[in-house]
Amino acid sequence: MGAVTCAGILGPARATAAPAAAPGLDDPAKKEIAMKLVSSAENSSLDWKAQYKYIEDIRDGRGYTAGIIGFCSGTGDMLDLVQLYTDRKPGNVLAKYLPALRRVDGTDSHSGLDPNFPADWRKAAQDTAFQQAQNDERDRVYFNPAVRQGKADGLRALGQFAYYDAIVMHGDGGDATSFSSIRRRALRTAKPPAQGGNETTYLNAFLDARVWAMKQEEAHSDTSRVDTAQRVFLRQGNLDLNPPLDWKVYGDSYHIG
Repeated sequence: MGAVTCAGILGPARATAAPAAAPGLDDPAKKEIAMKLVSSAENSSLDWKAQYKYIEDIRDGRGYTAGIIGFCSGTGDMLDLVQLYTDRKPGNVLAKYLPALRRVDGTDSHSGLDPNFPADWRKAAQDTAFQQAQNDERDRVYFNPAVRQGKADGLRALGQFAYYDAIVMHGDGGDATSFSSIRRRALRTAKPPAQGGNETTYLNAFLDARVWAMKQEEAHSDTSRVDTAQRVFLRQGNLDLNPPLDWKVYGDSYHIG
């Protein structure tokens, strides 16, 4: 009878299956893309796994910044990471710095950390247990909350990534530039899909709010990780963050095929 005639017999309700939902950012392939995107901004490299050993003071008032997601000695997340590592592996090379990390929390001080903390961090980064601790703290503090909120707002992978990148840089404290404050600022002008809004319109509002937050701090005032990366994907309508992806950060070009 032919395909067209058979479709007529089946009727419209059974002729086509509903399209499968596109994978979220927690899909393994999408998560790998997210790690590379953040690494391009944080470390000027797509090789995010090479960043377990990264550590330096970037003079942003947060003390040492280190690891795959920029754990900071001055913001508490580095302390939590080293505590987790020590809980899992007592006597590790970083355990002796726990008292100093507690003292410098909330400051940019290196007191009790210098001169050997950076070298010991790099030594610890060779340990798969420390690498796993970094992965787990990244997920607990940053990735999982961002994806959870993104899905609750009805956002696809690009929106979930915009949330993730924001929480990585700004944290989710109570200040005006934290992730939750950025989201509230966006909600003043647009609704997310879960509230009946247009996804692209809402994401533009969120990125506007993110840029405002970045410009409140000199260390984060270069907004290219939004302007020439996330905005590019949004203008292309790539809400599912599907490769190929081409973007720039700080003038450097990157590609994921």
